[in-house]
Amino acid sequence: MSKFNKRRSGAPSALTATHEGGTAYVRDTRSELVLLAVVHMVGEDTFYESAADRDNRFADLVHTVAVEDGAWTARFVAWLRDDAQLRSASLVAAAHAVWARLAEGRHGDNRAIVAAACRRADEPGEFLAYWTATFGRAVPKPVKRGLADAVRRLYTEKALLKYDTDGHAFRFADVLELTHAAPDPDKPWQGELFRHALDRRHGRGEHVPEALPTVRARAALMALPEAERASVVTGACGPGILARAGMTWEALAGWLQGPMDAAAWEAVLPSMGLMAQLRNLRNLDRAGISDQAAAQVIDRLTDPEQIARSRQFPYRFLSAYRAAPSLRWAHALEQALAASTANVPALPGRTLLLVDTSASMRGTVSARSKVTHADIGALVGATLAQRGEQVDMFGFASGHFRHELPAGGAVLKAIEAFCARLGEVGHGTETVAALRAAYEGHDRVVLVSDMQAFRHPGGEALGVSVSEAVPASVPLFGVNTTGYAPSALDPSRPNRFEIGGFSDKLFTMMELLAGGESARRPWEK
Repeated sequence: MSKFNKRRSGAPSALTATHEGGTAYVRDTRSELVLLAVVHMVGEDTFYESAADRDNRFADLVHTVAVEDGAWTARFVAWLRDDAQLRSASLVAAAHAVWARLAEGRHGDNRAIVAAACRRADEPGEFLAYWTATFGRAVPKPVKRGLADAVRRLYTEKALLKYDTDGHAFRFADVLELTHAAPDPDKPWQGELFRHALDRRHGRGEHVPEALPTVRARAALMALPEAERASVVTGACGPGILARAGMTWEALAGWLQGPMDAAAWEAVLPSMGLMAQLRNLRNLDRAGISDQAAAQVIDRLTDPEQIARSRQFPYRFLSAYRAAPSLRWAHALEQALAASTANVPALPGRTLLLVDTSASMRGTVSARSKVTHADIGALVGATLAQRGEQVDMFGFASGHFRHELPAGGAVLKAIEAFCARLGEVGHGTETVAALRAAYEGHDRVVLVSDMQAFRHPGGEALGVSVSEAVPASVPLFGVNTTGYAPSALDPSRPNRFEIGGFSDKLFTMMELLAGGESARRPWEK
């Protein structure tokens, strides 16, 4: 008997209770894995679940599904990393999937699962660090081969300069030596890059080959006396010099050995990625960059194609809006948020939208973020409300309140206005009561919550369920922000659907709202 297959994938929903005692259901294994994975910040406590319990549940789900179907798992890991943009969750999923499959004697697909989790040049090293810390120093061949595939795809000069640092347990050379990765024959410079990575790891990196111009340019900058460095930044050619040397803003700050003033920021801005610019809006204002320089950032934030390529979580724009001390960015951030949620479907007819504001929704999505689950709910709600024909938006906890959203208004301001009301209706989660009070013949209901409803009196031993709170003929869509094992929504019933996530792919999956039919998972098409 398999030691990992503890539950049958595809089993019908089982009646249980939420963490607050309300009627709840346990999903089939794949559905539980997907819903947890798209909101899983590895190593993070949540309101009802410790980091250890949550990580262990995630690993157990991965073990079961991976042993059953390696090809499905490989496609899912690729989607989780590429589309859902969950770096840590996809890496951990891949590692546990391959470990479980090898323990059960399952071969094939393992190499592809490992490679699918690595989409940035520091991730092969991250994978090895996680593998050896979790499963021991022995690294199986499928892991080595999958990492070697990733290395050939990802290792570049700029990646070497950015990620190959003493702070990493596995540097580029360590990964190369362990995986025996050969350079990509279509990249003639990669052989020199691999050799140089080995040389610099072992103290032989003084000579930089001609085939590595970016590394050579960085070496030339590092050789400059400190007294001459500021003049490079302020010179007319400064931005070009920094770009050719692959200089990030963090590297520039260290190189200057002093504060990043306006001139330093303006010199490095053209070569910064959009995510780095977004996270530094406050620093740019504090340094006093010119309006001309700020326009470079604004132009990127207002370019839908660049927003799409940046793959930012929509809530990053909310976080930047709150962090930036001036209003010079507000309109651009509003446009960026609109571009990042452009695939939200139009909602014909009347829509009832309920956003959970209970105590469990007021925790942050991760220890490093100030954005809460209630913020996510408000963002989803305000965005849907702007796209729908007629949307009635309510917040609820122990009670409920109606929140008016002006048609065509700014979403960021609407989110802030909603979040200012979080304390109006207590701390509980009276989901059924709120649904029954607010529903008035709507064409659909959207519920944004962690799905941990309190018990509602009447009916069954556990009380009336959320799924029964509106007529069975009315589509009820649950947007789950946390992915706990029990859910107040029963997705096995007709017209009851549950999705989750933080990326723009949440809205892609919400396309089912328009038609009222369950969509196949993207990696299953």
